[in-house]
Amino acid sequence: LIARFIHNASLRAEQSYVVINCGAVPENLIESELFGYEKGAFTGAQARKPGLLEIAHQGTLFLDEIGDMPLPLQVKLLRAIETGAFYRLGGTREQQVSVRVISATNKQLKAEIARGSFREDLYFRISALSVHLPPLRERPEDIVPLIELCRSSSPAFKQKRISDAALKVLAGYAWPGNVRELQNVVQHQLLLAENDVIEPADLPQELTRRPPATSIRLDDREREHILLVLQQAGGDRNKAAEALGIHPRTLSRKLTEY
Repeated sequence: LIARFIHNASLRAEQSYVVINCGAVPENLIESELFGYEKGAFTGAQARKPGLLEIAHQGTLFLDEIGDMPLPLQVKLLRAIETGAFYRLGGTREQQVSVRVISATNKQLKAEIARGSFREDLYFRISALSVHLPPLRERPEDIVPLIELCRSSSPAFKQKRISDAALKVLAGYAWPGNVRELQNVVQHQLLLAENDVIEPADLPQELTRRPPATSIRLDDREREHILLVLQQAGGDRNKAAEALGIHPRTLSRKLTEY
């Protein structure tokens, strides 16, 4: 949603907006998806196919879950981002594009760099401007507007609405799958609801059940761990957040919560 907003607010808004989930495309296909290929480049390549970089020319390419991109492909992506130039698979003619690249990941890329699974030079290139998005459970005020956005996105849903009681249940859920999980649940309920008004009884059971006692114990353990790291950092919240692998604002929220 944020990537789409950035595109729509930019001078490229009238051009293509292209998305690829780097973790969902098989490793042996992602290169041809990004860069395209020439006829005969491999078995089954019966015609030339432009890649997503070409399709996104003058527009925006959103690389979702970039932390899952195979290491060998990161080298080629870095060159394409830096120079705007690349070759299709099996091609001998350099292609030139102008693309705004937006990337997202749920991984801690600095830790991935330390493990050798993510290139440091690519990290510096894509992180020139970073936007930290807290998990949905830390921004419950966004839940109801996101539900309305989901409901209004399809004409078929406009005759249906969610009761205040059901909205309260949805707003109180932790949403471990974040916005994708929220969208899936809401769309599922809107599609299957027999009545025009969705009530709490219509919602999945996992949303209406009380959290098990183990989650309280886990909260206590997290609180103790945060306090220990903060003590080791001499009370410096920025250092503690870096050691915990979270954003300082997230740490501040957790300190307030606990």
